[in-house]
Amino acid sequence: MPRACFVIKSEPTVYSFDQLVDDGRTVWDGIRNFEARNNLRAMKKGDLCLFYHSNVGKEIVGIARVARTAYPDPKAPKDEDWSAVDVEPVKKLKKPVTLAQAKAHPVLSKMGLVKRSRISVTPVSADELAAVLALAQTKP
Repeated sequence: MPRACFVIKSEPTVYSFDQLVDDGRTVWDGIRNFEARNNLRAMKKGDLCLFYHSNVGKEIVGIARVARTAYPDPKAPKDEDWSAVDVEPVKKLKKPVTLAQAKAHPVLSKMGLVKRSRISVTPVSADELAAVLALAQTKP
């Protein structure tokens, strides 16, 4: 089991989980929030990421893995301190887990995805990961 897990968010019209599967790996960059940046910096190679489609769909649709730990964001202005990580797909969830399901679930209602909804990268506890996987009928 991985050391840690995080939610990473993307609008599916910008970059979808299916696109990650097609690409095989991508740079997770463009994060311009200090809390989310610090969460990126906490990621270690092998950590899992729940891939959440924001705005359209509003559901966790897949599992990714951190393939490279934090490094300077190549798209950031030279005088700014932002980070990126590389992620790769692990698997698509059998059943997506919607934001509505998370809000209604006794464990998931407390997770960063719900409580810190404006933050694009948030940590996920072991209990939260287990609850998502149970709802998704998916094994890691």
